[in-house]
Amino acid sequence: MKKMTNLKCATIDGVDAIVVDIESTFTNGLPSFSIVGLGNTAIQESKDRIKSSLLTNEFKFPPKKITINLSPSEVTKKGSHLDCAMALLIALNDKKVDFDDFFVFGELGLDGTLKDTSSIFILILSLAKQGKIKNVLIPKESIEKISKIPNITIYAAENLSVAIEFFTTKIPEIKAKYKVENKDFEYDFVEVDGEKYFFDTNYKLNFADVKGQKIAKRAALISTAGNHNILFEGSPGCGKSMITKRMQYIMPPMCLSEILEKAKIDALGGKEPDFKPTRTFSSPHHTSTKASVLGGTKIGEIALCNNGILFFDELPHFGKDIIEALREPLEDHAILVSRVNTKVKYDTKFLFISAMNPCPCGNLLSKTKECRCSDLEVNRYKNRLSDPFLDRIDLMVTMGEVFIDDKPDIDSHTMHKIVLQTFLAQKRRGQKELNGKLSEEDIKRYCPLDSESQNILNKAILQFSLSFRAINKVLKVARTIADMEDSCDIQKSHILEALSYRRR
Repeated sequence: MKKMTNLKCATIDGVDAIVVDIESTFTNGLPSFSIVGLGNTAIQESKDRIKSSLLTNEFKFPPKKITINLSPSEVTKKGSHLDCAMALLIALNDKKVDFDDFFVFGELGLDGTLKDTSSIFILILSLAKQGKIKNVLIPKESIEKISKIPNITIYAAENLSVAIEFFTTKIPEIKAKYKVENKDFEYDFVEVDGEKYFFDTNYKLNFADVKGQKIAKRAALISTAGNHNILFEGSPGCGKSMITKRMQYIMPPMCLSEILEKAKIDALGGKEPDFKPTRTFSSPHHTSTKASVLGGTKIGEIALCNNGILFFDELPHFGKDIIEALREPLEDHAILVSRVNTKVKYDTKFLFISAMNPCPCGNLLSKTKECRCSDLEVNRYKNRLSDPFLDRIDLMVTMGEVFIDDKPDIDSHTMHKIVLQTFLAQKRRGQKELNGKLSEEDIKRYCPLDSESQNILNKAILQFSLSFRAINKVLKVARTIADMEDSCDIQKSHILEALSYRRR
């Protein structure tokens, strides 16, 4: 009997990868081929792909009882990307090969061709972030995506024969020709303490198209610069969605790990990663189910837009259970989804933007249209949003109607420059998080007030009955306003403006 235990692959568990040790035994007896270790249907079907790949490439299939074990055995394995690793163990069973902790990924075609799968990028990125992978062999089809992952050595093969040659040759020059160079990102960037933060200056949607609404655009700029949750209230057609959709393109720059994390989430959500430093924008419809928004058997929208934007248009029309369930993700920036046999924790560090009409018909604030709603209907409409939920909103803006003589007063390029300036101020101060996501300890450290500003805040606390959470929200918004004005200290004017955006 011969045993090999050094070839590694991985499988997905929730959103992270788990290392899979692939073991093989070859014993005398009635020829058979079995795979054990809780492999799903795709893995069980790999037996036929492996046999065909070996036989069509002039390799003899050993006439023995072959057992492949995928360890750890208690974790369910899924995906066809384990094909190549298992085939290599069988093809090289009679040779002395040192796999040197190599990870091998790739689905096999019937002719031995190595193919990319949607999970390979997710797995390798997750392993790299955990520091569990150094050397990896991948299909040539995977080079475009995998080459963007730093700090790993990548080799690529186009078919099973090449993969076998790679592991059996002892000539360094032959191994070197299969090596893949890591690619750099070709975008503008700013650098802080040796780390690069990338951004895109291609504004697909521009604030220059938004006429009027000066206060709403100011609030949108503060929200974007500090990652503060915001609620727009206004009549239909006043520009709530128009402003929101443009906020995506002036968001703060992204470090390499955030770009790769976004690509990973795109892949998990079934989208092709684009590796652009543009943050995710997710806008589920108000008829979406609770499982699709929060997550269930599949990853939910609030996890798919991590480090990006989650936009709820027509906010009161969402299910009350969905709105109330957002309270924990908005406060803790994470959500724990419990399933039958496991619990999965997702990061939810998104910018929450919402929009609503002032009443069911939308005309309550209109100066030209008559509101058709009764007081009971208006109260019922607004009571769908509870005080604990609204307390988690940093900025609330009431928008007026658009008039024919309204003109644009600022474009996305100008706003993005202010966002970049504010971002640099926060990072140079030593903050790991943007102002909107600061912890209580960080608020005490980065948001001190002078006596005059503290007196104003104390009066507001008494007058508006501000909760502890609301006080912290005011301080964080004021800190962002001060950063936008390049002020080291939070001043009286910054506190007053921050208070103007609180719900009364």
